[in-house]
Formats: sequence, C-alpha cells, structure tokens
Amino acid sequence: MAEEKKIALKVNDKDNVATIFANGITDGSIVEIRDPHGNMEEMRVIGDVPYGHKIAVRPIGKGELIVKYGEEIGLASADIREGEYVHVHNLESMRGRGDWAKEGRKE
Repeated sequence: MAEEKKIALKVNDKDNVATIFANGITDGSIVEIRDPHGNMEEMRVIGDVPYGHKIAVRPIGKGELIVKYGEEIGLASADIREGEYVHVHNLESMRGRGDWAKEGRKE
C-alpha cells in the first residue's frame, strides 16, 4: 500500500505560510503544498509541526509580515527558513494587542 501524502494548504496567493493537514509531521518530513490554482510543490519541513499549524512556504525575514488565508496575522520575530515551523517561537501576533493601542499603533 502506498504511503498517504502529507498535505499542506496555501489558501491565498498572498500567503507566505501553508497550513499542515496531516498528523505525524516531524523534522525532515516531506509535505505536498497545494495552492488554490491546483499547483503542488513538495517541501521538506523544519521542526515538528502539529496538525493545523503553519510552515513557511518561502524564507521570511525578521520583521516581515506573516500572511495566512490572505490576512496579516503577525510579524516574524526571527528569520524563518523555507519549510520551517511558524508559531509563537518565531511569530509575534498583531491581533488583540492592547499594548499597541496604548502606543497609538495600528493592530
């Protein structure tokens, strides 16, 4: 029996991350990233990534916006490599930032 493909979805052309829709994604796993146009690209994952979490589909520089489902969800708090797990250890959220409101910054 063939091994089941491990899938990640890049939902919007603006996205620089893809969401993992597979269990058992560990460092070095290969996932197939699918986009809304039917394109598919294989990528090696950096880090252990839980189901429903994100990986970078290209390098993302520190301070660069992270975009998921066409929406800006945060800023990279460190340089992120292609295929790397994107989560709280390298993403600073922009949502619900009461501290930014006090500083007059836009959420």
